Amino acid sequence: MQAAIYAPAGFELNDEERRFFRDSDPAAFILFKRNCGDPQQLLRLTDSLRDLSGRADLPILIDQEGGRVARMKPPEWPAFPAAEKFARLYQAAPSSAIEAARSNARALALMLRSCGINVNCLPLLDVRQEGASDIIGDRALGSEPMQVAALGRAVLDGMASAGVVGVIKHIPGHGRALVDSHKELPVVSANAEELESDLEPFERLSWAPMGMTAHVVYTAWDPDHPASMSATVIGDIIRGRISFDGWLMSDDIGMEALAGDFGSRAAGVVVAGCDVALHCSGNMDEMIAVGTAVPQMSAEGEARLARAMAGTMVEAEGSDFKEEIAKRDTLLALV
Repeated sequence: MQAAIYAPAGFELNDEERRFFRDSDPAAFILFKRNCGDPQQLLRLTDSLRDLSGRADLPILIDQEGGRVARMKPPEWPAFPAAEKFARLYQAAPSSAIEAARSNARALALMLRSCGINVNCLPLLDVRQEGASDIIGDRALGSEPMQVAALGRAVLDGMASAGVVGVIKHIPGHGRALVDSHKELPVVSANAEELESDLEPFERLSWAPMGMTAHVVYTAWDPDHPASMSATVIGDIIRGRISFDGWLMSDDIGMEALAGDFGSRAAGVVVAGCDVALHCSGNMDEMIAVGTAVPQMSAEGEARLARAMAGTMVEAEGSDFKEEIAKRDTLLALV
Protein backbone atom coordinates (compact mmCIF):
# COMPACT_ATOMS: atom_id res chain seq x y z
CA MET A 1 0.00 0.00 0.00
CA GLN A 2 1.15 3.50 -0.80
CA ALA A 3 1.57 5.80 2.21
CA ALA A 4 -1.18 8.14 1.01
CA ILE A 5 -4.88 8.87 1.47
CA TYR A 6 -6.65 10.32 -1.58
CA ALA A 7 -10.08 11.81 -2.27
CA PRO A 8 -12.18 11.30 -5.41
CA ALA A 9 -13.28 14.39 -7.30
CA GLY A 10 -17.02 13.72 -7.57
CA PHE A 11 -20.02 11.44 -7.11
CA GLU A 12 -18.41 8.55 -9.01
CA LEU A 13 -14.95 7.52 -10.13
CA ASN A 14 -13.86 8.57 -13.58
CA ASP A 15 -11.59 6.46 -15.80
CA GLU A 16 -8.44 8.43 -14.91
CA GLU A 17 -9.10 8.01 -11.19
CA ARG A 18 -9.70 4.29 -11.60
CA ARG A 19 -6.37 3.84 -13.35
CA PHE A 20 -4.47 5.98 -10.86
CA PHE A 21 -6.02 4.45 -7.74
CA ARG A 22 -5.55 0.92 -9.09
CA ASP A 23 -1.89 1.52 -9.90
CA SER A 24 -1.01 3.46 -6.73
CA ASP A 25 -3.03 1.33 -4.26
CA PRO A 26 -3.36 4.07 -1.61
CA ALA A 27 -3.77 3.05 2.02
CA ALA A 28 -7.19 4.73 2.28
CA PHE A 29 -9.63 7.24 0.83
CA ILE A 30 -11.40 10.26 2.29
CA LEU A 31 -14.72 11.76 1.17
CA PHE A 32 -16.08 15.32 1.12
CA LYS A 33 -19.34 17.11 0.37
CA ARG A 34 -18.54 16.91 -3.35
CA ASN A 35 -18.72 13.11 -3.05
CA CYS A 36 -21.99 12.92 -1.10
CA GLY A 37 -25.12 13.25 -3.23
CA ASP A 38 -27.59 10.85 -1.62
CA PRO A 39 -27.38 7.57 0.32
CA GLN A 40 -27.68 5.29 -2.71
CA GLN A 41 -25.06 7.20 -4.72
CA LEU A 42 -22.67 7.32 -1.78
CA LEU A 43 -22.95 3.58 -1.18
CA ARG A 44 -22.22 2.95 -4.86
CA LEU A 45 -19.11 5.13 -4.60
CA THR A 46 -17.77 3.39 -1.49
CA ASP A 47 -18.52 -0.03 -3.01
CA SER A 48 -16.59 0.97 -6.14
CA LEU A 49 -13.58 2.02 -4.04
CA ARG A 50 -13.58 -1.34 -2.23
CA ASP A 51 -13.99 -3.26 -5.46
CA LEU A 52 -11.07 -1.36 -6.95
CA SER A 53 -8.78 -1.97 -3.97
CA GLY A 54 -9.79 -5.57 -3.38
CA ARG A 55 -9.80 -4.92 0.38
CA ALA A 56 -13.01 -5.54 2.33
CA ASP A 57 -11.57 -3.53 5.24
CA LEU A 58 -10.43 -0.60 3.07
CA PRO A 59 -10.51 2.54 5.25
CA ILE A 60 -12.94 5.10 3.82
CA LEU A 61 -12.77 8.28 5.90
CA ILE A 62 -14.97 11.31 6.33
CA ASP A 63 -15.12 14.40 8.56
CA GLN A 64 -18.64 14.09 9.96
CA GLU A 65 -18.26 15.94 13.25
CA GLY A 66 -21.64 17.63 13.53
CA GLY A 67 -22.26 21.36 13.64
CA ARG A 68 -20.36 23.31 11.00
CA VAL A 69 -18.12 20.42 9.95
CA ALA A 70 -20.29 17.87 8.16
CA ARG A 71 -19.83 16.47 4.67
CA MET A 72 -23.16 14.61 4.59
CA LYS A 73 -25.81 17.31 4.89
CA PRO A 74 -29.59 17.75 5.06
CA PRO A 75 -31.98 17.04 3.50
CA GLU A 76 -30.35 13.77 2.43
CA TRP A 77 -28.91 13.17 5.91
CA PRO A 78 -29.84 14.58 9.33
CA ALA A 79 -27.85 17.33 11.02
CA PHE A 80 -25.92 16.49 14.18
CA PRO A 81 -25.05 18.88 17.02
CA ALA A 82 -21.66 20.51 17.46
CA ALA A 83 -19.37 19.25 20.23
CA GLU A 84 -20.06 22.37 22.30
CA LYS A 85 -23.56 21.04 23.06
CA PHE A 86 -22.07 18.10 24.94
CA ALA A 87 -19.47 20.30 26.62
CA ARG A 88 -22.24 22.51 28.04
CA LEU A 89 -24.20 19.53 29.32
CA TYR A 90 -21.06 18.18 30.98
CA GLN A 91 -20.87 21.30 33.15
CA ALA A 92 -24.30 20.49 34.60
CA ALA A 93 -24.42 16.70 34.42
CA PRO A 94 -21.19 14.92 33.45
CA SER A 95 -22.65 11.40 33.32
CA SER A 96 -25.54 12.55 31.16
CA ALA A 97 -23.16 14.35 28.80
CA ILE A 98 -21.01 11.24 28.43
CA GLU A 99 -24.07 9.13 27.66
CA ALA A 100 -25.39 11.72 25.21
CA ALA A 101 -22.03 11.88 23.42
CA ARG A 102 -21.91 8.09 23.18
CA SER A 103 -25.44 7.85 21.76
CA ASN A 104 -24.74 10.65 19.29
CA ALA A 105 -21.54 8.96 18.13
CA ARG A 106 -23.25 5.60 17.72
CA ALA A 107 -26.02 7.20 15.65
CA LEU A 108 -23.39 8.94 13.52
CA ALA A 109 -21.61 5.65 13.00
CA LEU A 110 -24.80 3.79 12.06
CA MET A 111 -25.48 6.46 9.43
CA LEU A 112 -21.93 6.25 8.08
CA ARG A 113 -21.87 2.46 7.96
CA SER A 114 -25.11 2.42 5.97
CA CYS A 115 -23.23 4.31 3.25
CA GLY A 116 -20.05 2.21 3.39
CA ILE A 117 -17.93 4.60 5.48
CA ASN A 118 -15.93 3.00 8.28
CA VAL A 119 -13.64 5.77 9.63
CA ASN A 120 -14.75 9.13 11.04
CA CYS A 121 -12.23 11.89 11.77
CA LEU A 122 -13.56 12.44 15.26
CA PRO A 123 -13.16 13.22 18.16
CA LEU A 124 -11.26 16.50 18.44
CA LEU A 125 -9.19 16.36 21.62
CA ASP A 126 -8.05 19.97 21.24
CA VAL A 127 -8.46 21.80 24.54
CA ARG A 128 -10.30 25.05 23.83
CA GLN A 129 -8.38 28.16 24.84
CA GLU A 130 -9.78 31.65 25.32
CA GLY A 131 -8.63 34.08 22.64
CA ALA A 132 -7.56 31.37 20.17
CA SER A 133 -8.65 31.13 16.55
CA ASP A 134 -12.27 30.09 16.08
CA ILE A 135 -11.18 27.30 13.72
CA ILE A 136 -11.61 24.99 16.74
CA GLY A 137 -14.23 26.97 18.68
CA ASP A 138 -17.51 25.07 19.08
CA ARG A 139 -15.91 21.95 17.61
CA ALA A 140 -14.09 21.42 20.95
CA LEU A 141 -15.36 19.18 23.72
CA GLY A 142 -14.38 21.73 26.34
CA SER A 143 -11.63 23.78 27.89
CA GLU A 144 -10.74 21.36 30.69
CA PRO A 145 -8.51 18.40 29.73
CA MET A 146 -10.24 15.72 31.80
CA GLN A 147 -13.64 16.71 30.39
CA VAL A 148 -12.29 16.61 26.83
CA ALA A 149 -10.85 13.14 27.44
CA ALA A 150 -14.03 11.81 29.04
CA LEU A 151 -16.27 13.00 26.23
CA GLY A 152 -13.70 11.97 23.63
CA ARG A 153 -13.69 8.43 24.99
CA ALA A 154 -17.48 8.33 24.78
CA VAL A 155 -17.27 9.36 21.12
CA LEU A 156 -14.69 6.67 20.33
CA ASP A 157 -16.71 4.02 22.16
CA GLY A 158 -19.99 5.02 20.54
CA MET A 159 -18.59 4.86 17.03
CA ALA A 160 -16.73 1.60 17.70
CA SER A 161 -19.97 -0.03 18.85
CA ALA A 162 -21.25 0.36 15.27
CA GLY A 163 -17.98 -0.65 13.60
CA VAL A 164 -16.59 2.81 12.81
CA VAL A 165 -13.02 3.77 13.72
CA GLY A 166 -12.39 7.14 15.36
CA VAL A 167 -9.45 9.46 14.68
CA ILE A 168 -8.19 11.60 17.56
CA LYS A 169 -7.12 15.03 16.37
CA HIS A 170 -5.22 17.30 16.13
CA ILE A 171 -2.21 15.82 17.93
CA PRO A 172 -0.54 17.33 19.98
CA GLY A 173 -3.27 20.01 20.21
CA HIS A 174 -4.65 22.81 18.04
CA GLY A 175 -6.48 24.64 20.82
CA ARG A 176 -3.89 27.43 21.31
CA ALA A 177 -3.51 28.34 17.64
CA LEU A 178 -4.20 32.03 17.01
CA VAL A 179 -4.71 31.56 13.25
CA ASP A 180 -6.48 29.03 11.03
CA SER A 181 -4.00 26.46 9.71
CA HIS A 182 -6.10 26.13 6.55
CA LYS A 183 -4.92 29.65 5.68
CA GLU A 184 -1.56 30.18 7.40
CA LEU A 185 0.92 28.50 9.72
CA PRO A 186 0.04 28.85 13.42
CA VAL A 187 2.95 29.28 15.84
CA VAL A 188 2.30 28.38 19.48
CA SER A 189 4.84 29.92 21.86
CA ALA A 190 3.58 28.32 25.09
CA ASN A 191 6.30 26.66 27.14
CA ALA A 192 6.49 22.92 27.77
CA GLU A 193 4.82 23.21 31.17
CA GLU A 194 1.88 25.12 29.74
CA LEU A 195 1.51 22.56 26.96
CA GLU A 196 0.96 19.78 29.50
CA SER A 197 -2.76 20.55 29.55
CA ASP A 198 -2.91 20.26 25.74
CA LEU A 199 -1.29 16.83 25.87
CA GLU A 200 -3.45 15.41 28.66
CA PRO A 201 -6.49 14.31 26.60
CA PHE A 202 -4.23 12.64 24.04
CA GLU A 203 -2.31 10.86 26.80
CA ARG A 204 -5.54 9.60 28.38
CA LEU A 205 -6.73 8.27 25.01
CA SER A 206 -3.35 7.20 23.64
CA TRP A 207 -4.83 3.77 22.91
CA ALA A 208 -7.04 5.25 20.15
CA PRO A 209 -6.72 3.35 16.85
CA MET A 210 -5.99 6.37 14.63
CA GLY A 211 -4.71 9.91 15.04
CA MET A 212 -4.17 13.05 12.97
CA THR A 213 -1.35 15.53 13.44
CA ALA A 214 -1.63 19.32 13.63
CA HIS A 215 -0.04 21.72 11.14
CA VAL A 216 1.13 23.89 14.04
CA VAL A 217 4.61 24.97 15.16
CA TYR A 218 5.29 24.51 18.88
CA THR A 219 8.38 26.55 19.68
CA ALA A 220 8.95 24.67 22.95
CA TRP A 221 9.59 21.47 21.01
CA ASP A 222 10.61 22.40 17.46
CA PRO A 223 10.65 26.07 16.42
CA ASP A 224 11.48 25.26 12.81
CA HIS A 225 8.83 22.74 11.70
CA PRO A 226 5.08 22.24 12.11
CA ALA A 227 4.24 19.12 14.08
CA SER A 228 3.18 17.21 10.95
CA MET A 229 6.68 17.63 9.51
CA SER A 230 8.68 17.47 12.73
CA ALA A 231 10.53 14.27 13.57
CA THR A 232 11.05 15.71 17.04
CA VAL A 233 7.36 16.31 17.74
CA ILE A 234 6.24 13.02 16.20
CA GLY A 235 9.03 10.93 17.72
CA ASP A 236 9.52 12.56 21.12
CA ILE A 237 6.06 13.94 21.86
CA ILE A 238 3.44 11.94 19.93
CA ARG A 239 5.09 8.51 19.94
CA GLY A 240 7.14 9.17 23.10
CA ARG A 241 5.53 11.51 25.63
CA ILE A 242 1.92 10.73 24.64
CA SER A 243 2.75 7.06 23.86
CA PHE A 244 0.39 7.01 20.89
CA ASP A 245 0.99 3.87 18.81
CA GLY A 246 -2.03 4.06 16.52
CA TRP A 247 -2.08 4.72 12.79
CA LEU A 248 -0.92 8.31 12.34
CA MET A 249 -1.98 10.50 9.42
CA SER A 250 -1.07 14.08 8.68
CA ASP A 251 -3.73 16.74 8.45
CA ASP A 252 -4.53 17.70 4.85
CA ILE A 253 -1.25 18.54 3.10
CA GLY A 254 -3.16 21.01 0.90
CA MET A 255 -3.62 23.41 3.80
CA GLU A 256 -1.75 26.69 3.46
CA ALA A 257 0.08 26.18 6.76
CA LEU A 258 2.53 24.03 4.79
CA ALA A 259 5.04 25.31 2.24
CA GLY A 260 6.52 23.66 -0.83
CA ASP A 261 5.04 21.61 -3.64
CA PHE A 262 2.73 18.67 -3.00
CA GLY A 263 5.43 16.07 -3.50
CA SER A 264 7.73 17.65 -0.91
CA ARG A 265 4.87 18.12 1.54
CA ALA A 266 3.78 14.50 1.24
CA ALA A 267 7.31 13.14 1.50
CA GLY A 268 8.02 15.48 4.40
CA VAL A 269 5.22 14.25 6.64
CA VAL A 270 6.12 10.60 6.00
CA VAL A 271 9.83 11.16 6.59
CA ALA A 272 8.97 12.97 9.84
CA GLY A 273 7.11 9.91 11.10
CA CYS A 274 3.51 9.99 9.91
CA ASP A 275 2.38 6.60 8.66
CA VAL A 276 0.51 8.25 5.80
CA ALA A 277 0.08 11.59 4.03
CA LEU A 278 -3.48 12.94 3.73
CA HIS A 279 -4.36 14.64 0.43
CA CYS A 280 -7.89 15.95 0.07
CA SER A 281 -8.45 18.12 -3.00
CA GLY A 282 -9.18 15.39 -5.55
CA ASN A 283 -6.94 17.21 -8.06
CA MET A 284 -5.29 14.59 -10.25
CA ASP A 285 -2.08 16.54 -10.93
CA GLU A 286 -1.56 16.99 -7.20
CA MET A 287 -2.26 13.31 -6.52
CA ILE A 288 0.26 12.26 -9.15
CA ALA A 289 2.86 14.50 -7.46
CA VAL A 290 2.06 12.91 -4.10
CA GLY A 291 2.17 9.41 -5.53
CA THR A 292 5.56 10.03 -7.10
CA ALA A 293 7.01 11.29 -3.81
CA VAL A 294 5.72 8.98 -1.09
CA PRO A 295 6.99 5.45 -0.44
CA GLN A 296 5.09 2.30 0.25
CA MET A 297 3.72 2.27 3.76
CA SER A 298 6.12 0.83 6.32
CA ALA A 299 5.61 -2.57 7.93
CA GLU A 300 4.88 -0.78 11.20
CA GLY A 301 2.29 1.39 9.47
CA GLU A 302 0.61 -1.63 7.91
CA ALA A 303 0.47 -3.35 11.30
CA ARG A 304 -1.04 -0.27 12.94
CA LEU A 305 -3.62 0.01 10.18
CA ALA A 306 -4.57 -3.66 10.48
CA ARG A 307 -5.08 -3.27 14.24
CA ALA A 308 -7.17 -0.15 13.73
CA MET A 309 -9.46 -1.74 11.17
CA ALA A 310 -9.97 -5.03 13.01
CA GLY A 311 -13.19 -3.83 14.64
CA THR A 312 -14.85 -2.61 11.45
CA MET A 313 -15.84 -6.02 10.13
CA VAL A 314 -18.39 -6.64 12.89
CA GLU A 315 -22.09 -5.98 12.49
CA ALA A 316 -23.63 -3.34 14.75
CA GLU A 317 -26.07 -4.79 17.28
CA GLY A 318 -28.55 -3.32 19.71
CA SER A 319 -30.61 -0.15 19.55
CA ASP A 320 -31.26 1.48 16.23
CA PHE A 321 -30.56 4.93 14.82
CA LYS A 322 -33.84 6.57 15.89
CA GLU A 323 -33.52 5.28 19.45
CA GLU A 324 -30.00 6.67 19.79
CA ILE A 325 -31.08 10.07 18.45
CA ALA A 326 -34.06 10.17 20.83
CA LYS A 327 -31.83 9.27 23.79
CA ARG A 328 -29.31 11.96 22.84
CA ASP A 329 -31.96 14.65 22.43
CA THR A 330 -33.60 13.81 25.76
CA LEU A 331 -30.27 14.21 27.54
CA LEU A 332 -29.29 17.39 25.68
CA ALA A 333 -32.63 18.92 26.66
CA LEU A 334 -31.44 18.96 30.29
CA VAL A 335 -29.60 22.23 29.52
